[in-house]
Amino acid sequence: MTHTVEKIGGTSMSRVHELRDTLFIGDRKDADLYGRIFVVSAFGGITNLLLEHKKSGDKGVYALFANADNDRGWHEALDRTADEMIAAHTKVLDRDADIDQATEWVRTRIEDARNALTDLQRLCNYGHFRLTEHLLQVRELLSGLGESHSAYVTVMLLNRAGVNARLVDLSGWRDEGDICLDDRIQNAMKRVDVTTEMPIVTGYAQCAEGLMREFDRGYSEVTFSKLAALTGASEAIIHKEFHLSSADPNLVGQDAVRKLGRTNYDVADQLSNMGMEAIHPKAAKTLRQAEVPLRVTNAFEPEDPGTLIDDQPADEADVEIVTGLDIIALEVFEQDMVGVKGYDAAILDVLKRHDVRIVSKLSNANTITHYVDSSLKTMRRVEKDIAEMYPSAEIRSKTLALASVIGRDLSGLRVLQRGLTAIADAGFEAIGATQGPRNVDVQFVMERDALQGCIKALHGEFIKSNQAALKSVA
Repeated sequence: MTHTVEKIGGTSMSRVHELRDTLFIGDRKDADLYGRIFVVSAFGGITNLLLEHKKSGDKGVYALFANADNDRGWHEALDRTADEMIAAHTKVLDRDADIDQATEWVRTRIEDARNALTDLQRLCNYGHFRLTEHLLQVRELLSGLGESHSAYVTVMLLNRAGVNARLVDLSGWRDEGDICLDDRIQNAMKRVDVTTEMPIVTGYAQCAEGLMREFDRGYSEVTFSKLAALTGASEAIIHKEFHLSSADPNLVGQDAVRKLGRTNYDVADQLSNMGMEAIHPKAAKTLRQAEVPLRVTNAFEPEDPGTLIDDQPADEADVEIVTGLDIIALEVFEQDMVGVKGYDAAILDVLKRHDVRIVSKLSNANTITHYVDSSLKTMRRVEKDIAEMYPSAEIRSKTLALASVIGRDLSGLRVLQRGLTAIADAGFEAIGATQGPRNVDVQFVMERDALQGCIKALHGEFIKSNQAALKSVA
């Protein structure tokens, strides 16, 4: 039978007891419950505690262990994490016996991790062993705890509700480590019957490639996409707490936005570039190559089909979404750059070395500007390295913002011209704008305090006007 592979994010997992009665079960009975494989993230906030906070950068267990001057910091962080994991499953489990069982699971697994880190720390006191050589494995070990916990609890919750849920733990805990991702997934799934079982799969998968080496916190979507491709899923579905909409409804108004409904992987890539991933770009590539369509739904509106993402072009030119993010403009001016090759490559090497994500770039005869998603602290180090290579160059970093108008096909819509006019009419100034020949996005650069106003203006120009036109036709 055909089946779907479906992923649930961490914030939604914290309400898994609500999803039990809607997404997992709902009106389904008997065989209709099955034919679905669920990939789960850790409960909301747990991975931040295990690693580091994704937004604030506050240190978790991993960060404290990696930079430990003493044992106290990371041990206390591990205790805090255990307490929060217990609080998370206490919130969603109904029975005291189940809570006690899950709590024992947490305490056992946390103490195993503590012993492993302590032994590694002791081993690295000897000169032949360096802690830095093992930090990637430490990061993966800790991260896998979160997904193993949430999957374990979800199976327990569903079994109590009469669902034949089965735990598929890909975290490799006390398992063979030298196995590739494809084999890890295929070996785990070959004994699973999706027609009579509901597999609950950990978002983290331990493998020889080391998912975090390339994908870091995006590993769960890589596992999800690989699972869908390898098992021949009819559809891959990501359940979020919101619909993919034409803009942030909190910014432009709930009544003003429209659900995308249908788009393609080109648009998904542009959204990733703007920091609002529908799916990790490498995961999207896996699905795209396997010809598996992706659907993004609101987990708490299971009756709504959400937005389908595939390889199909648009039927007609249209703006689909307006979004934006804060950026830093790294500007390198060098008079000797004119007609000389190599400046751009050298700057890119520095940005890569400091793990700076490039959003967009432009250049002229003597200036190269990269619009990047980074911190000023990091950019100061970047500036220093570039200055050592080009001591006569003028280098500066400036905080700005970038708004992007995105659609599968923007040809003929005069987005650049109309966008600049809309921004000006709203009382703001665009200090830069770019449009590529592929006609899938147009970017506008402005001061940071103008970003929200510019997004509203652009959305009003391209989305509200379309809705008004449709109403007038009707």
